[in-house]
Amino acid sequence: MGNHFEFSVVSDDERWAEARIAEAINEVLRIEALLTTFQPNSQTNQINSNAGIAPVHVDKEVIDLIERSLRISALTQGAFDITYGSIDKKLWNFDRTMTTLPDQKTAHNLVRLINFRNVLMNHEKQTVFLKEEGMRIGFGGIGKGYAADCAKAIMQKAGVTDGVVNAAGDLTVWGKQPDGSAWTIGIADPNRKLPFASLQLTDVSVATSGDYEKYVVIDGKKYSHTIDPRTGYPVHGIKSVTIICRHAEIADAMATPVMVMGISAGLNLINQMKDIACIIVDDQDNIHHSTNINLNNS
Repeated sequence: MGNHFEFSVVSDDERWAEARIAEAINEVLRIEALLTTFQPNSQTNQINSNAGIAPVHVDKEVIDLIERSLRISALTQGAFDITYGSIDKKLWNFDRTMTTLPDQKTAHNLVRLINFRNVLMNHEKQTVFLKEEGMRIGFGGIGKGYAADCAKAIMQKAGVTDGVVNAAGDLTVWGKQPDGSAWTIGIADPNRKLPFASLQLTDVSVATSGDYEKYVVIDGKKYSHTIDPRTGYPVHGIKSVTIICRHAEIADAMATPVMVMGISAGLNLINQMKDIACIIVDDQDNIHHSTNINLNNS
């Protein structure tokens, strides 16, 4: 998935714990094979290759994930959109070879293809069809969290009562630490990648989207990898968004659209949702948070 996963299991039996971790790793690899855009035979790439041509039969698991993704798109008014793959590396590659801004006309043409409403599903036939030729879907904004939830479920089913799945810094934790206390989760400082606050939590997931992970500097200005699907250009004004909720999939999926929506609209949305919290660091290093959270400075 292009991400580093770590798994922790609390147990007195090391061999048993390692076997559970091996099962979790296999589950993540299974999901990667299903959703990746780096393998031509993945179901995601089959959907993309047939955009504007024909519906593609996929596993029910993929249909269900797409359906949940489209619900989040509707909730965020398109700030989250799995058809963002239409712009992908054609517009921004965020490496040292990028020294000029993309052409606005090209950006406009590619953004035209980003429209979650043009993802058509037939549940009875179990097919997915992208209405416009050139459209592409990608699960970069939700797949990591989905895989973390699935790995956690595999381990819990096998009897793991206390553990952690760390998906490239996005965490899902359950049970307790070996000493019986709740898990301590740090909220990263986007300037130093070190925690500026900590939370004592259990049975919860935390995901962060930030401008410090992948970016390019052009003419002295920083452009992050978080793209506004409405413009094709990187978002600005926010350094990081941290989402805290029960499921890693939701935490992963909601972090990016809050960055896109901005502080006021993003927090307004989170405050209307049940069992979810949010912490935002703006580009002036001010901290904003939803009404249902208290921070302890570390």
